[in-house]
Amino acid sequence: MAVLTDDLVTRVLAGAEPAERPLRRQMLNVLLAPAQPARMSYEEFLAWADEDTLAEWVKGEVIMTSPASLLHQSIGGFLAQLIGIYVEEHDLGALIVPPFQMKLASSGREPDLLFVASEHLHRLHDTYLAGPADLAVEIISPESVGRDRGEKFYEYEQAGIPEYWLLDPHTRRAEFYQLDPAGVYQLIAPDREGIYRSAIVPGFWLRISWLWQRPLPRVLDVLRELGVV
Repeated sequence: MAVLTDDLVTRVLAGAEPAERPLRRQMLNVLLAPAQPARMSYEEFLAWADEDTLAEWVKGEVIMTSPASLLHQSIGGFLAQLIGIYVEEHDLGALIVPPFQMKLASSGREPDLLFVASEHLHRLHDTYLAGPADLAVEIISPESVGRDRGEKFYEYEQAGIPEYWLLDPHTRRAEFYQLDPAGVYQLIAPDREGIYRSAIVPGFWLRISWLWQRPLPRVLDVLRELGVV
């Protein structure tokens, strides 16, 4: 793999107008990126990708994704701490953050949060979850809205993931889906106080307004409200 050295950057950017330099640098990054095979098996994908590779595997093809924004990461980190501590305190299973793959029938997805209940921990392997999580959370970004609301929604439904959260910090919209007895996602509305109660994480509830606060609330304060500490 070629390295984007200071000397190479200087030579390529030499003579470019200041306004053109960001575009030229972006072109360099694309040209020097590691080669991506056109098609591969899931095993080949796991061997090819590393922890810094932003990609998912769908029907033999590699789908590259964009880096997450600070807002996206802040909400993800808040939920990871909140749910993670709650799950640990009640010995309910495992809460996993990316990068970590979830292997479904025809795709390898990387949700923003995965919860695996105690009775399904045997599905966990070193680098991926073999089968559906019990809860998948996706934090929507402008470039992922089509995947999260379209392809992933139907993949997660068909895979039998019992609970799916779709959180959009840009529109401040939170959607919570639960599988009905027929295996179809049904939208579950929060109660009158704006609280959503999980069907999969026993006893866990989420006040929706917490997600949109700036700054986000202190995790310890929220855990006290949940009765954990």
